Amino acid sequence: MSGNDFWSRRDVLKSSLALAGMGAAGMFPGAAWALGSLKLGASDITVISDGNLMLPLSFAFPDVAQDELVAFLKAAGQSTDALLPDCNITVLRHGDRVVMFDVGAGPNFMPTAGKLMDNIDAAGVSPDEITDIVFTHAHPDHLWGLIDDFDELIFADARYHMNRVEWEYWQAEDTLEKTPEARKSFVVGARNRMAFLEDRIELFEYGAEVVSGVEAVDTAGHTPGHTSFMIHDGSNSALVVGDAITNVAVSLAHPEWPSGSDQDAEKGIATRKMLLDRLATDGSRIIGFHMPHPGLGMVERDGSAYRFVAAG
Repeated sequence: MSGNDFWSRRDVLKSSLALAGMGAAGMFPGAAWALGSLKLGASDITVISDGNLMLPLSFAFPDVAQDELVAFLKAAGQSTDALLPDCNITVLRHGDRVVMFDVGAGPNFMPTAGKLMDNIDAAGVSPDEITDIVFTHAHPDHLWGLIDDFDELIFADARYHMNRVEWEYWQAEDTLEKTPEARKSFVVGARNRMAFLEDRIELFEYGAEVVSGVEAVDTAGHTPGHTSFMIHDGSNSALVVGDAITNVAVSLAHPEWPSGSDQDAEKGIATRKMLLDRLATDGSRIIGFHMPHPGLGMVERDGSAYRFVAAG
């Protein structure tokens, strides 16, 4: 499997079930941090867990020598049996808007993920109050939580937003044709859920203000229209990263290593290097979808590489 391949639900789910028995910085000016929450100017940000993924190393980094990968993970104190990235859903309260970034995996992707609805009440968030859903991209762990067991929209009163390139890519006829058989379910699954949004979706371009105070940032590579979002409130800001950075150890120490989940491996590498340099230079706050829960922190330089510094 090359770094340009789609995720294979069959392969990844089979491996995750086999692995299931294993078990699963500082203060910043203008922002107050707590576990799972951030006060950003007059805005409030809450991070809700959707559980975690369980990814075999051969899937996560298929084009990296496995002995080199295992040695690195051991030195970094990471599991060498599988990668267990957390899935963090960001909710922004800004003015009269309550904005959710991605909707998680839902119940039909992986048994360790899809926990958003189990945790949403404890986070003090009601599905009925969500005014906007903003998607970073349309991979299963970000989109498949859109509908419930009765095939009804969970966030029925929300407006929905997706990058135009991303939307058109998953809808294009040749996307399914060019996808390997084992991975066609990802395209079909995306389309099945996107069909619920055809009369609701609002498409945006990079650089647009998608919702008041939320700017679309070009981080394509993981998918053709992958988007990160810079949240602005006065002089304060924080970046919702999505999957431009996917692993707390590997992505920062070795941004040049191709990721098996990036649909365009070379572009994914270029985007990752650009983004990490920008984040470290600017000292930006980030909310990482796959960083250790709750994913709040910043990126610092570490010699010629980088490291994630969790808030706390």
